[in-house]
Amino acid sequence: MIDVSNEGPIWTVRINRPDKANSLTRDMLQAIEDAAATAQQADAAAFVLTGEGKVFSAGADLEEARAGLATDGVWERLSSRIAEMPCLTIAALNGTLAGGAFGMALACDLRISVPTAKFFYPVMKLGFLPQPSDPGRMAALIGPARTRMILMASQKIDAATAYDWGLVDRLVEPGDMPAALAELTDAVVAAPPAIRSGIKQMIPG
Repeated sequence: MIDVSNEGPIWTVRINRPDKANSLTRDMLQAIEDAAATAQQADAAAFVLTGEGKVFSAGADLEEARAGLATDGVWERLSSRIAEMPCLTIAALNGTLAGGAFGMALACDLRISVPTAKFFYPVMKLGFLPQPSDPGRMAALIGPARTRMILMASQKIDAATAYDWGLVDRLVEPGDMPAALAELTDAVVAAPPAIRSGIKQMIPG
């Protein structure tokens, strides 16, 4: 359900559970974390997260969420692992981003999205706290008021609004996603590892 591939120094992790809206189990989250660790050890230049089908991820698998996954520390460990990677990290959002899946996308350096995606994080309605780092990362991108719109008022926003707010950095038609990723990763692939990691460390946030 987690497909990992690499074309040279570009590593791609694909959530492949479209029949369940790419909802995430604990094992799937661990597999993504393991892939990030392996990519870092392999000195990846870029690490791309994406999904199969029309939804990036609906968040936690409902059955496992009821059994405690919704508040499990694995979410925060995963987002921390991605945030600490020295390479360029990109969330290539092939569709809707919801719930706990926000953490891994917020931890990425860049977020590009298809125009049909929707964005919502209904922790207030569900009675859970968000992952500890998510409100801060979200507020750094879109400001505290808009973060409250999503986390406290439980508002669902469309991709155009997400782009206007700064939650996503570029809107890309599905068929153009490979070309967009190639363009965004071209410079880091060509750069020496010390330069790409050095520049990343110099950028706040």
